[in-house]
Amino acid sequence: MPESDSAATQRARRSPLETQPVNAISDPYLREQLEKRRDSLKVAISTIPVTDDSSQSAPFFKLLDDVEGALRRMDGGSYGLCDVCHDPVEKDRLLADPLARLCLDHLTSEEQRALERDLELASRVQQGLLPQSNVHVRDWRVHYFYRPAGIVSGDYCDLIQGPGENSKLIFLLGDVSGKGVAASMLMTHLHAMFRALAGIGLELDALLEMANRMFCESTIAGQFATLVCGRAGRLGEIEIASAGHFPILLTSKNGVTHLEATGLPLGLFSTSRYSVRRVRLEPGDSLLLYTDGISEARNGAGEDFGLDGLSRAAADRHGWEPRNFVAACLADVEKHCAGGHQTDDQTLMVIQRVGAAEAAFND
Repeated sequence: MPESDSAATQRARRSPLETQPVNAISDPYLREQLEKRRDSLKVAISTIPVTDDSSQSAPFFKLLDDVEGALRRMDGGSYGLCDVCHDPVEKDRLLADPLARLCLDHLTSEEQRALERDLELASRVQQGLLPQSNVHVRDWRVHYFYRPAGIVSGDYCDLIQGPGENSKLIFLLGDVSGKGVAASMLMTHLHAMFRALAGIGLELDALLEMANRMFCESTIAGQFATLVCGRAGRLGEIEIASAGHFPILLTSKNGVTHLEATGLPLGLFSTSRYSVRRVRLEPGDSLLLYTDGISEARNGAGEDFGLDGLSRAAADRHGWEPRNFVAACLADVEKHCAGGHQTDDQTLMVIQRVGAAEAAFND
């Protein structure tokens, strides 16, 4: 039977990583998980009393047969391929359920409805974790734009105000590996970690290093996150560190300066270290943070908007109110793409130092 238009479209939109067979990406991890499940099932079966009634043990034997079948397919090179169309099963689904044997296009109607319910719940959880989009704290105004490409997002965005009237404002923006529910759960994980660590009073480098260790210890191989973490104090002082994220744009009267990453992405090595860069913003100066859905937005010719496009968008907007600054940059991205389809999550944040009069009003 010919593939439907909607199924063909969905399949065409998958990235090369998503469509690559999982046994070429995560085979050691998945094999380990399957072998652990097999051993646990054998132990469980050995403890079941031997009776004439097989109803108690039958589900365990069925599950053991499924696990051993998956290991045989792994040995034969067919693991991770859909039983119906023989295309790769989505990577994040296999990581969540190593026994999955159907791609999204060939789930039953009941399975698709269950997946849709899970996505809707994940979306509600994720939206509830977002901070206010327009924030004024003493010397600073912050505004961000956050738009998932689908129901859920792998972009991470947060603003954390520490306790006490002299506390600093922590701002975070990043992107986790993968897509779909798996990516949204990683984003939720990052949110919980930084919310918990922010109240300890760590220096910024120690905060990132501890978050990295926790992330490494609580995620599976191949999961990582790029991230900008900054802390805004009084009189325009900012500390900032970047875990492998795209360059930050500093817009001042002198033009646009790029602040490069100061360390590796979170989740790669538990011993990673992060240096902190300190800058002082004058009234009207801004920091522009973004994810790859912005910088890699493409036009019909396949050309990215890119760092150059963002730099041009920021160059003539020194002193603009953050909400207008963000809106103007997004308009430039939309113009570049000429109404093309959004293929990735998009997040854009502007942090601006305000003048003395406005800072006093905010206090």
